[in-house]
Amino acid sequence: MPRRRSASAAPARAPRAVTLRLTLAPGVALGPGKAELLEGIAALGSIAAAGRRMGMSYQRAHDLASALNADFRAPLVATAMGGAGGGGARLTRLGEEVLAAYRAAEAATEAAVAEHLAWLRAALAPGATPPAGPRPQSRRKSQS
Repeated sequence: MPRRRSASAAPARAPRAVTLRLTLAPGVALGPGKAELLEGIAALGSIAAAGRRMGMSYQRAHDLASALNADFRAPLVATAMGGAGGGGARLTRLGEEVLAAYRAAEAATEAAVAEHLAWLRAALAPGATPPAGPRPQSRRKSQS
């Protein structure tokens, strides 16, 4: 019987050779962390659970979601208060569209630099290997 992945486990993602951070306006950026948070909210229905999956505190996740809501013309994340029916969060239509546009820009960027990346990798010293496996965990807690 296959093991179930806990809500706090990070999803398996293909390693990325290119990291895209878009500066949309002075002081307003959209990058891999905010995109991952949006994906987590969509998948888990909770800001707290999405943040935990990324190894960040609820406060940090909530602050990022609030910043995203303030930065765009309409909220990207809709929240419901807790109580008998439970609370939660979901992406709005604009949130889904922003996430899709970011992922499309990311894919287009990777395609645009593929030839240069291949050349640079071929120029590596013998024994050096390009990144493989999970993405670096530099800003996240260990996912063991």
